[in-house]
Amino acid sequence: METISYRPIGVIHSPFREPQGMPIQPAAAGGAEGAVEILPEFRDGLKDLEGFSHLVLIYHLHLSQGFSLLVKPFLDDEPRGVFATRAPRRPNAIGLSVVRLVAIDATTLRVRELDIVDGTPLLDLKPYIPEANPKGPYSLGWLEGKTRELSSARSDDRFKE
Repeated sequence: METISYRPIGVIHSPFREPQGMPIQPAAAGGAEGAVEILPEFRDGLKDLEGFSHLVLIYHLHLSQGFSLLVKPFLDDEPRGVFATRAPRRPNAIGLSVVRLVAIDATTLRVRELDIVDGTPLLDLKPYIPEANPKGPYSLGWLEGKTRELSSARSDDRFKE
């Protein structure tokens, strides 16, 4: 299979200087605010974005090195398949977060409920459209009954090489 490469369209700024201690999902981030700085050549792509309340950020997990097919996720003590988790050490270090859009100032998007480390390269962004996603009922697999722990869960160093 051929190699695929991407170039960043911007950078994400957050109050989290390192992964350790930051929230593990946007739902756990509370009011954590940050900014998404879009490179000037992509400015026109922001047209009409101001009417949306939430954005899907797709980013490169630039601090993640290597990967493991079995990982011990934050909300469990048992090793799980990496594709059954949202763990950062993945074959392709791609992250995805849904954040609240607060304001747009030229090429800077102010966002809230941020769970991303400062300086993370942004690959793409899209408006979040709830009606475009499948409706429940949902099954959460091994996470069933564990999601109530999200609000207090914080990242640690378990995914360092």
